[in-house]
Amino acid sequence: MSDSKELNARARELIPGGVNSPVRSCRSVGAEPLFIRQGYGSKIVTEEGREMIDFVLSWGPLLLGHAHPEVLRAAREALDKGSSFGAPCTGELDLAELIIDALPGVEMVRLVNSGTEASMSAIRAARAYTGRNKILKFEGNYHGHVDSLLARAGSGVATLSIPGTPGVPEDTVKDTLIAPYNDPQAVRDIFAEHGGEIAAVILEPVAGNMGTVVPDREFLTELRRICSEQGSQLIFDEVITGFRVAYSGAQGYFGVTPDLTCLGKIIGGGFPVGAIGGHREVMEMFAPCGSVYQAGTLAGNPVAMAAGAATLRTLAGMDYADLEQRTREFATKLQQILQPQAGPVQLNCIGSLFTLFFTPDPVTDFASAQKTDTALYGAFYRQMREQNIYLSPANFECTFTSFAHTDEDLETALQAARKVSL
Repeated sequence: MSDSKELNARARELIPGGVNSPVRSCRSVGAEPLFIRQGYGSKIVTEEGREMIDFVLSWGPLLLGHAHPEVLRAAREALDKGSSFGAPCTGELDLAELIIDALPGVEMVRLVNSGTEASMSAIRAARAYTGRNKILKFEGNYHGHVDSLLARAGSGVATLSIPGTPGVPEDTVKDTLIAPYNDPQAVRDIFAEHGGEIAAVILEPVAGNMGTVVPDREFLTELRRICSEQGSQLIFDEVITGFRVAYSGAQGYFGVTPDLTCLGKIIGGGFPVGAIGGHREVMEMFAPCGSVYQAGTLAGNPVAMAAGAATLRTLAGMDYADLEQRTREFATKLQQILQPQAGPVQLNCIGSLFTLFFTPDPVTDFASAQKTDTALYGAFYRQMREQNIYLSPANFECTFTSFAHTDEDLETALQAARKVSL
């Protein structure tokens, strides 16, 4: 049996950096990646056979936990009929209907294969619909590796301190405007200068790629007001928040309806999937209805559609309020355990995601998130991992809970935290 150390050495010979997504490298926490053999419920099992309580959950999709029986059953039944058709299947209709019924801002859906595709396509539709070119995004928000949106992005770009746009021509980002998150006055100032040129404002309605940063409600409502007044599209990137902070997404949670919504993660039930949703008049800009071209051979894959629909149907009957309360109580206890030896620890929590920032200052935007002591977080991460608690290997990512996590799981994690020395 190979262990993760041997597998990492082999991986570095075959794959750049040994990983297929940079934040998995664990470099920022002074560790090597663990190779995962299996997942079930709230647990994962490494290639060495270590069972660990998982608070990463494939970076958010597994709100029902690993290998949920209803999701597996639906995927297996679909797979028995074929793995891919490149043609319409009824599973696409089932998943689209579930998304439309759940999210206030969605009247039609175009299914794609990733969150990156969703944000790229939403921007293309917004530009075509408005006849404008400029896009306003926010520092620390990550919308996939779209060329024009990597400037001052979060996620692995922030974690690995990589400049946002190597390999991207300057002309590609010249129409990208950037504002601080949670700063409505900065947005008003940018619109005062560029209002007639801005096709869309895109943001994570709850930031999840600079750690969890919860928006002021005034910030979201002001964005909605400005975009409506200025004729710009408001795009919510709900790849992380969609069906996680609430079944109705962040747009339902905060009562602010965007023009376009980007989705991923949970709507695939653990399979690769993404979606763009929005008002009918904008969505019908996409070919073959309109002239905005977007395509994908594997879009609407029948296995992913079945798994996603089974996930959403199951989630529709779950108690989100209870999970949010349990998550906040767990995160608050973690904060209280760590503060006596780590100094001030900020907790940002909403729904079933949270982040602990090792800083004395409240974290409300990218600049304040970057004040966290990443070395201290790395020490916390390594000691928790030694005790079989699997956390995000980056302070600029979220910690996720799921409906599969039991009170015993949470107490085990708290007991591990009590043994940490910082």
